[in-house]
Amino acid sequence: MHLTLTTCTIRYWQLGDELALAKHANNYNIWINLRNSFPYPYTLQDAQNWIILANAIEPVTNFALEVNGEAVGGIGLVLQPDVYSKSAEIGYWLSEIYWNRGIVTEALKAMTKYGFEILKLERMYAAVFDWNLKSARVLEKAGYHFEGKLLKSVYKNGQLIDSLLYATTKE
Repeated sequence: MHLTLTTCTIRYWQLGDELALAKHANNYNIWINLRNSFPYPYTLQDAQNWIILANAIEPVTNFALEVNGEAVGGIGLVLQPDVYSKSAEIGYWLSEIYWNRGIVTEALKAMTKYGFEILKLERMYAAVFDWNLKSARVLEKAGYHFEGKLLKSVYKNGQLIDSLLYATTKE
């Protein structure tokens, strides 16, 4: 996939992205809002491993967010199994130096459309940590609706916290 948007390009992760990925992902302010499977510190080896992993899954559902020719973030879908096969969890992150520019909102809208039209999904959802209100706002601006608070559902950085569930369905 290669989608050129107004603020960024959504494309496959590729060899050569490793340095940019390690540079932009190695940030506590990004890590604190993501799952523990996203390492911190984020090393060059982590970047190399991710690029191989992201492109090994078929269909490819994890993509780079590129700004000015450089991979500065990621967006992806986790397709759900069995009776949930028409649903996917969506996730994203962006280099802190590009926050508050509408990049993730635009990318989220494009990936949601991709999920519905190309992958034939019926529902997409995301859970954000209750302290990450900026991410909740991004989801709202992209057309996702608040479904509820999941009490004490996340254990991150030694704290048990709530998460906020947002979802959208195919119209």
